[in-house]
Amino acid sequence: MNTDEHRNALLKGLIELAACLAATPGLPAPYSVNVHHFIEGDDDELRAEIDDIAALLGTEPDPRDREEAHYRVTRAFGPVAYVAVGIPAAARARHEAEQSYKGCVAPEPPNTSAPAA
Repeated sequence: MNTDEHRNALLKGLIELAACLAATPGLPAPYSVNVHHFIEGDDDELRAEIDDIAALLGTEPDPRDREEAHYRVTRAFGPVAYVAVGIPAAARARHEAEQSYKGCVAPEPPNTSAPAA
């Protein structure tokens, strides 16, 4: 759970970023900004918290949700979005299984000595 101190520091940082971008026109601005809040807990806890956050935001969880997919809710404020995400146990297990192969298979290096066409 976020503390008031953490929440205040986050708000201060967002305000300082906006002020910096406004005061420095030459500084490239990103196309968009996504603020993610990742939820921990069992599947029922994840869904309950996402549903609570959706109600606070006045929106609904993503309808594309599937049992093994991420359960999320998003609220956009122009090019800025608040995204709350819960990752169900099945999705976490699938990711861990996929990552267990990491580094076991490597592609052939490209042939850099071939003449250009």
